[in-house]
Order: sequence, then structure tokens, then C-alpha cells
Amino acid sequence: MREVLLKELANSDINWITAKGYQREIAPGTVLVEAGKATDSLHILLEGILTVTISQPDNNPLARAFAAIEGFEDTNQEIMRLSSGEVVGEILCVSNYLIGTKVKAVDKSLVISIPQQELTTKLQQDVGFASRFYRAIAIMLADRLDSIINQLGRKNLAQGQPLKDVLFVLGELHDSDIDWLMAYGKPQKILANTVVIHERGPVDALYILLNGSMSMSIAEDDRNPLTRAFAAIEESEISGREIARLSKGEIIGETPFIDGRLPSATFKTIEDSIVLGISRQQLAAKLQQDVGFASRFYQAIATLLSHRIQGLLTKLGYGRRVYSQGLALVENVQYEDELNYRVLDNVALAGKRFDWMMGRLSVS
Repeated sequence: MREVLLKELANSDINWITAKGYQREIAPGTVLVEAGKATDSLHILLEGILTVTISQPDNNPLARAFAAIEGFEDTNQEIMRLSSGEVVGEILCVSNYLIGTKVKAVDKSLVISIPQQELTTKLQQDVGFASRFYRAIAIMLADRLDSIINQLGRKNLAQGQPLKDVLFVLGELHDSDIDWLMAYGKPQKILANTVVIHERGPVDALYILLNGSMSMSIAEDDRNPLTRAFAAIEESEISGREIARLSKGEIIGETPFIDGRLPSATFKTIEDSIVLGISRQQLAAKLQQDVGFASRFYQAIATLLSHRIQGLLTKLGYGRRVYSQGLALVENVQYEDELNYRVLDNVALAGKRFDWMMGRLSVS
């Protein structure tokens, strides 16, 4: 992870971060980011170790009951540790959720902090920087999603709620981007019970599910990733646990466009479905040739991953905090997992764009 920023950012980007950021030492036990509270800076860890936890109030019987049901001995659950080169506070660059985790220093640490307002302005004004930055953030978020799944154990993941990826992705793209996707994408009908993507298998295209439904599952066996990869290539069945149901509008197969990684889940049609498939080669060429499209695409993928992580953390219990405390939902209170008006506007715009896509592609 520590090499992601150095690998993805240009020297000019690093010089800008150095000029705009300020370094500070963090004493052991210091909370850098508090769960449910806004942060005004992006932090890059230069030295030391940070721990990331989710928690429930210890004095609440319902919270302890949920922890017992889910196999947690403690209501404070460590989900990962961050080492040098990791970024904290990136969610505010790609999402309007409040951060749902606590980040605390394990030992003496050194961070460089960049004010969010400075970073936002830079991302808006420098499209090349934005493309490289959002790609780096997408890589980190993908790693964190995999880390959370592996840390908690694949067998502990219950089936989740349906995703709505397109409502976040299409809200970040321009109309010209969507025109390109429709021009180079091919609508395809896929019969029921067909595996579209194998876990750890090759991916030939990015897919948008236009109609129908799919299951998303992860392997439950203890075979190593290489063994599962060979099984995927040979198209042999792997025992898996369904963790999500996908309906129209979902995005499938985005991982190879981040850093070439293989998919961490299997996607299989539940019923006859229609997808819009964009060739991996064509999309990769577009990302290389059109830096504006690349910046918006990587921002969209980073946004998608941040919402998937937030959804997973909600399933683990953090999202139950409002209800477990017995608080009523009131208009003038902002809750940790609440969408703000900007996000709702983007979702509404994305919904209209998706309906327009469906009409243009003549999909009922």
C-alpha cells in the first residue's frame, strides 16, 4: 500500500502535496479521526501505525447482543491497520458520508495533512492531478474492501441488501461520457444461471446490468487465491456464499480497470438478464487517451467503492447506532449514514440518465 501514491502520482503532484500540507507528530493513543465526525483534512501517514475500528456503545444491551450474534467478543472491532503511505480522510473526496470508523495511532506516528478545501480546489482545476489522485484512492479503497472481508472472515458475511452502484456512478460522469459508453458498449442478453465473472478469473469487459438480476458470491473454501484462479479459468464450480443480489443499474467488472487486479467475487445471473458490455480494451484505451474521462471514471469508481465499504460497515453494526441508542429520527439531526442534499441531487440526476440510457438502447 505504501507504494500506491508514489506509483500513481507524478513528481509535480507530490511537490504540490508537500507545499500545501503540514507535518505533525501523533502521540500513541491519539485519535486522528473520530467516527461520525467530519474531518477538514486529508492525512497521509509517513511513519508509524494507525488502527481502524468500528464500535458500538458498551453500555447498550442491544449492541452487545448484536456483537454476540455476529461472533464479536468486544463491541470495539479492529478492521485494519494502516502503515506508511496510507491515506486517512479520503472518503470526503469521493463521498458525502461522515466517516464511520475511528482511526487511532498505535505508536508514535508522523502524518502530513492537506486541508480539504485546498485539495478540492486542486481537483477541480487540475484534471491530470484529479485523474491520478482518484485512481490512487480507488486502488486503496479496493484494497481496504478486500482487507475487511478477509479480516472478518468470508463465512461471517451474511447476504446484503441490493446495491445501487449506477446511482452513484452516473452522477459523477458527464453526458458526453455516457454517450461514449452507449456508443462503444454492446447490449447482450445472458441466460439465467450463467456465470458472467468468476472469482479470481479474467474479466473481458465492464458490465452495466440493464435488466434482470444477478447474485454476488464469495468462495467459502480455504483454498488459496491461486488455486481459485485456476478453478475460475477452467470454469469449474466453486462453493460460494451469496453476499448480495444485484438488480438493474449495478456495475460489474470494474476491478481490472483500477490496477489490473482479479475480481474478488463471482457474479451469476438469477434470471434472463440484459447487460451493456464495454470491451476492456476499448475502455482501457479511452482511459489512456482522454484524461478528463479518466478523472471522472476513477472518481466514480472510488465513489462506488466507498459506498460499498460504508454498506459493509453498516452491516457490521455501525449503522445500527442511531436505533440501538433509542433515538428518534428528527429533521435537524445529521446521522452518520445519512445522505446529504448534494448526494440526493446526484442520485436523482443519475436515475434520469439511466432511464434515458434504457430508452436509447430500447431496453424495457
